[in-house]
Amino acid sequence: MKLGFIGDIVGKPGRDIIAKHLLKLREEYGLDLVIANYENASHGFGLTKKNCDELLSYGIDVMTGGNHSWDKKEVFSLYEDYPLIRPINYPRKSPGEGLIKVKVLTHEVAILNVMGHYTMPMVDNPFVMMDEVVDKLLEEGIKHIIVDIHAEATSEKLAMMHILKQRVSALLGTHTHVGTDDLMIVDGCCYVSDVGLTGCRDGVIGMHKDIPINRFLTGISGHYDIAKKCQNILQVVVFELDDDGRSVNAEKIKIYDNGEVRQFDARIESY
Repeated sequence: MKLGFIGDIVGKPGRDIIAKHLLKLREEYGLDLVIANYENASHGFGLTKKNCDELLSYGIDVMTGGNHSWDKKEVFSLYEDYPLIRPINYPRKSPGEGLIKVKVLTHEVAILNVMGHYTMPMVDNPFVMMDEVVDKLLEEGIKHIIVDIHAEATSEKLAMMHILKQRVSALLGTHTHVGTDDLMIVDGCCYVSDVGLTGCRDGVIGMHKDIPINRFLTGISGHYDIAKKCQNILQVVVFELDDDGRSVNAEKIKIYDNGEVRQFDARIESY
């Protein structure tokens, strides 16, 4: 099966470029499932019902969250009826779930969302929890396991990869909005420290640059906003899994608003 994973969608620019390209990408690459991170999709903070419906209509099948999952309170009720998940290591009483199972072709696929510790809200230990949850999925006979690890520190993401690489199909990093160049397949696990944002590429992590620059120069913060006009990018990792849930190939695709497309193949590793 072939899957696509889109990192943090940031506001209307991110939604617009997905609307323009995703269905064509699905057809061109024969994608059986598309996963995307929604936590910045509505004006940079959280997700509204309107934008949720919009993104699903563009060809996204399942959406993952992060530390901004709760910023739009209407999302609480969406978890009951929409294919949305939030980090699994939030308290159990939090709305929603951190795991969703979907049928793709002849296989059951488990998609998980987990959040790191460094600079993040207080949550349960992600490493211990994922170690246990993944083992349980394997005991159920589920071999196709996709993880969105939403974390600031690349050290946490790499450590999680080493813990899970023999047991999960893909571990894809989100949160920093800055794409990394370490896409690889390690012992059958597709890994990248951060997919990178989909949205404005000419600001600061998808936001208008003025407020972040002023904060760095003066120490005074303000309300982060998204530029009304910007240079846009869509970033997606496309990867293929065999019947045993192992990644056999992967590539990063970057589509710019001027129509330029750049592609990078994953490096095959074993360690």
